[in-house]
Amino acid sequence: MDHRFDMAEIVARRRDAGKPWLEFLRAASLSMGLYVLRAGAADLQSPHGEDEVYYIVGGRGMLRIAQADHAVRPGTVLFVAAGEEHRFHSISEELTALVFFAPAEGTRAGEPV
Repeated sequence: MDHRFDMAEIVARRRDAGKPWLEFLRAASLSMGLYVLRAGAADLQSPHGEDEVYYIVGGRGMLRIAQADHAVRPGTVLFVAAGEEHRFHSISEELTALVFFAPAEGTRAGEPV
């Protein structure tokens, strides 16, 4: 397992894959990825079975968690509890987020939250 990550390499891998999401770390207790949404893009994600933390690296927009909207910009950190409805919207500048899942994303799929 890698212990050190180069963000420029991760950004390039995600871009080359042509998808908004790239997981780059997976352990039983934690996974981490890079999530990028273009300005004006629709965020199609569904609630996850794991707790989630977003660290906004770049861009601006809003994150709706349950019924509350939260402005996001570089430096914003947000927590989303397992099973909670959430979605980015009103993205005015390409949004780049480091995303942390605990435990690893998908490991609690199908479990009640």
